[in-house]
Amino acid sequence: MTTMKILSEKPVSMAELKNELENIKKRDKELNFRANKTEDYLNQFVSVKKVDDVNELIKKLTALNIPRLKEQHISKIVDIMPMTVKDLKVVLQNYIVTVNNENMKKIVDTIKNFIAKK
Repeated sequence: MTTMKILSEKPVSMAELKNELENIKKRDKELNFRANKTEDYLNQFVSVKKVDDVNELIKKLTALNIPRLKEQHISKIVDIMPMTVKDLKVVLQNYIVTVNNENMKKIVDTIKNFIAKK
């Protein structure tokens, strides 16, 4: 049996995952059981339709240069899209990261502006 090596890890947003599953479905004509379950879940919870929109929001959040905020945090923020600072605190409480209120307001404002444009 061959051993597999993980070459790199990169957090993926739910919209990006949904897009990848659609590409796999086009290529293979059918998804396996787990992929079908994942697709059902993503169809219920992904609010953004285009992956380009998600990438644009990720770039905007990354451009804020908030200290200690990593790709995995930004990916989760994009998945949940919290509309208030309180909601953002709930999202970030699962991680060992501290973000001050000023930066949280910047994040929430960026998300609100993004949703208003779409």
